[in-house]
Amino acid sequence: MRPLGNRTVFSVAVFFAALTFLCVLPILLGAETLRERGERDATREPREVREIRGIGPQDVAADHILVKRLDRETAERVRLSGGESVHGAIARFNAEPDVEYAEPDHIAYAFAVPNDAFYSFQWHLDNNGPGGIGMEEAWDLSSGAGVVVAVIDTGVAYENYTAGNGSYYLAPDLAGTSFVAGRDFVNNDAHANDDNGHGTHVAGTIAQSTGNSIGVAGVAYSASIMPLKVLNASGSGTYSAIAEAIRFAADNGAKVINLSLGGSSGSETLRSALQYAFDMGVTIIAAAGNNGSSSISYPAAYNDYVIAVGATGYNNTRASYSNYGAGLDLVAPGGELCAPTSPYYCITNDQNGDGYGDGVLQQTFSGATNNFGYYFYQGTSMAAPHVAGVAALVISRGNATTPGSVRAALETTTRDLGVSGWDSIYGYGLRHHPRHLHPLLRHRLLRPWLKRRPFLLRCPHRARAASGGRPRKCRSR
Repeated sequence: MRPLGNRTVFSVAVFFAALTFLCVLPILLGAETLRERGERDATREPREVREIRGIGPQDVAADHILVKRLDRETAERVRLSGGESVHGAIARFNAEPDVEYAEPDHIAYAFAVPNDAFYSFQWHLDNNGPGGIGMEEAWDLSSGAGVVVAVIDTGVAYENYTAGNGSYYLAPDLAGTSFVAGRDFVNNDAHANDDNGHGTHVAGTIAQSTGNSIGVAGVAYSASIMPLKVLNASGSGTYSAIAEAIRFAADNGAKVINLSLGGSSGSETLRSALQYAFDMGVTIIAAAGNNGSSSISYPAAYNDYVIAVGATGYNNTRASYSNYGAGLDLVAPGGELCAPTSPYYCITNDQNGDGYGDGVLQQTFSGATNNFGYYFYQGTSMAAPHVAGVAALVISRGNATTPGSVRAALETTTRDLGVSGWDSIYGYGLRHHPRHLHPLLRHRLLRPWLKRRPFLLRCPHRARAASGGRPRKCRSR
């Protein structure tokens, strides 16, 4: 690492504080409590379909039955008439000598409801109230297979690996997730291991192993993650490292890039890398920033190439920390762990009544790299990967494959929550059109905005020197 000396550094400061406090504000979802509960839940029958207990009015077709006659190869639908019940019709046809059998036409349900032990705490994916992104319907159509999503962050806990700088471990709930080769641009090697925890949480929202009876679910669980480490253990890194990682992702098959990080200054090095990836057909998602400002951080502010994402809480309103205004394209669930009416100390914000603050839940580690638990985080860093995951679903389904068409697919399947049309608080809103479910994957998530300039939480950290030009410190949030 070269010392920076007197080089001018456009610092976005204090990021690790942001990670541990405002940017992410992680609250451990009672790791031990959840582990114990997970062991108990794992002994129950996995919930893959809605349970059918006998024949009820919701489990069978009410207007016809199936009748198989002896002289026919297959059963035929026979419509009921005259107010006859399903059971009565079955009994009547079974009494006829030329009928092999008569039976109800049962209703099947898609195996799209994950059996993951703590899925019920992931209000941000789907729930009976507001706030979620309607994943259960989307999973009936796509799970992201064949799409590579690059996570440019602090790394990911994707492998068991020991090197001179420490030992790293595969997160248990990422064991079924597909990974492709990545790179560490901090230590300049091929092992993009996480030494902070932020990147692992982000990657989980995109493609956590799902349907494995443990832990939590991910948005595009069949997609592949490309881990690219550009932020160090304190959560900071240079624009040059980010630019290198963006180009690496574009050159090595990524179709989506997630950037849950940012800085307060623009950079031609960063802008040109974004343009390069965009021109290569990569959809780029970036977090908008966490200081509640009416301006957007970089790289999210590069609207020509990037979809900028702000954050909402459980009640579908803008999270108090989330940047907004001209430049923000969409918003997605980022969580709001503390009641926004309490600026000096945290009063748990539990609007959905599950006993925990309303954050985004994923598995990551705290302290030691093998100390895994399930944590609620909040921040636009948590909102962005929801959108990156949905982008992977849309691309996988083939309805939109270019960055422009993916953006259009996301922005035209929203529901307006603010004043009619675009507004500075909710943008285009959260339009909710069931007819778009099949062509574009309906999702209840996003509320677009537009872009401008940045601002972000500042945190003390070290920066590594970049060859050529001024290094810019950047931190996740």
